[in-house]
Amino acid sequence: MNYRRILTIQDISCLGQCSMTVALPILSVCGQETCILPSAVLSTHTGGFSMPNIRDLTDDLPAVQAHWQKEHIAFDAIYTGYLGSARQADYVKDIFETMTVPGGKIIVDPAMADHGKLYKGFDDAYVDAMRGVCGHADVIMPNMTEACLLTGCEYRETYDEQYVALVLEKLHGLGIPCVVLTGVSYREGETGVLISTAGSKHYYRHRKLSRSYHGTGDIYASAFVGAWIGGKTMEDAAAIAADYVCKCIENTIGDENHWYGVKFETALPYLIGRLAE
Repeated sequence: MNYRRILTIQDISCLGQCSMTVALPILSVCGQETCILPSAVLSTHTGGFSMPNIRDLTDDLPAVQAHWQKEHIAFDAIYTGYLGSARQADYVKDIFETMTVPGGKIIVDPAMADHGKLYKGFDDAYVDAMRGVCGHADVIMPNMTEACLLTGCEYRETYDEQYVALVLEKLHGLGIPCVVLTGVSYREGETGVLISTAGSKHYYRHRKLSRSYHGTGDIYASAFVGAWIGGKTMEDAAAIAADYVCKCIENTIGDENHWYGVKFETALPYLIGRLAE
């Protein structure tokens, strides 16, 4: 397993098992040095709770970057998730360009929407800003809603392989070399992950569980990044992350008091076992 220094840029939702509170432990379990740059601090995530208290940290980003540059700090990979505002896009792109080692990887999870709708507090300006961030990435990890927003394609609940191919073509047209498209479902009871690079596609199909929970996209992205940067092939990392998310959901179904996220901590031993294979 490779030991790499990863910077993750996303919010801290103090309660809700998403974003930074899952990225830090999952990347660490994957054997990676994990550094953080919070984009905002929220009392809870924005799904299912009333409007949270939010502290936007946009103005702090340049000062943190300047200190790191003074200390000659650089990162083997930078992984972004939920950003606090559209204003952060230019700061984040500059961090990409100045804070990675030669050959370092940029991975973007454009965490902004699901089920055909933007998250609370986001608008078209945020989508435009995220499109620019994605254009600097080596890998992006959108769900179908986010992929449609980034490309201007119509969001559909049902679709075929031809439609997905069109969305992927438009994503690559933004200058993105690799797309890991999550939540791709062609048949009832199944879903999967589609990895698309120039001239190559790989689809990992798995069963679709009866419940969905907030934060599973963040859990998937963190597990994928940790496994891939740690030395797994992209195909293996995609499968490990998908199976881990399923295990997290399985460990949560039945506990109606735990509706706001999944018990990802209880499945960390499973993830460790898969990484050791």
